[in-house]
Amino acid sequence: MSDQENQSSNSGGPATYHIRLQGHLGDHWRAVLGDVTITLDANGETLLTCTVPDQAALHAILRTVRDLGLPLLEVTRAGRPPAK
Repeated sequence: MSDQENQSSNSGGPATYHIRLQGHLGDHWRAVLGDVTITLDANGETLLTCTVPDQAALHAILRTVRDLGLPLLEVTRAGRPPAK
């Protein structure tokens, strides 16, 4: 990977993230979280999948998750979204 590609991948630009929580979110949280896919797993966990434009947007979602009071289990970066 070139220095420019590496710098771009770490710059906080658009990326897709998976956020795993312990417990299930109710449907009313869809409106609060915005453009986030909510998957309720059979094991009692919730998986949020979101594409954010930058780190500030990711932190806003994480603040909302914190305010929900559900334990945060994992945040992983899935990669950059496909070019439009």
